[in-house]
Amino acid sequence: MSKTEIICGMDEAGRGALAGPVCAAAVILSDDFALDTLDDSKKLSEAKREAAALLIREQALAWGIGWAAHNEIDTINILRASLLAMKRAFELMLENITAAKYQSGLQTLTRVDFIKKITGIADGLYIPDITIPCRALIKADSLIPSVMAASILAKTARDAEMIRLEKQYPEYKYSKHKGYPTREHKDLLVQFGPSPIQRTSFKWHL
Repeated sequence: MSKTEIICGMDEAGRGALAGPVCAAAVILSDDFALDTLDDSKKLSEAKREAAALLIREQALAWGIGWAAHNEIDTINILRASLLAMKRAFELMLENITAAKYQSGLQTLTRVDFIKKITGIADGLYIPDITIPCRALIKADSLIPSVMAASILAKTARDAEMIRLEKQYPEYKYSKHKGYPTREHKDLLVQFGPSPIQRTSFKWHL
């Protein structure tokens, strides 16, 4: 974090799944955050992701998680739903900025001035419709610490949600494949048909 710019990293998880929601996270890290705990969530083991997510939730200056449901994905398409989830994550993150003052370099900032310094970086090619300057960056989840953190929070939150959904729909074994198009998942869809959380706009039946 520089004196003139505070980075809010944003990323999503679940874009390529055949079932369930897409999840996004927005994160602002402090200067002294333990960066060696971070990486692209896809490169971390499940245990390391969970440990990093706990540290992020405890130590980040602010964070938020947003969702777009499977029926929203079918209605507006997965790209727009992913950006909507990012927007929701960002807005929740702003709500979580509650303390009166923040340190930025040698400055002490009020909450209002802190928010004015935030610049967003979204992983990928597109940016969500949010109220701050924002830019898209391909592979940001491997380059920018706050985007790595967002990637980790989004991935762990969505995995936890798919594990929870398996309790409602045990025949689909969501805890194993998290809704992604594995061979087993496709075979189960052939056997049982679409689940109540199926993305019907996706070609799950092929």
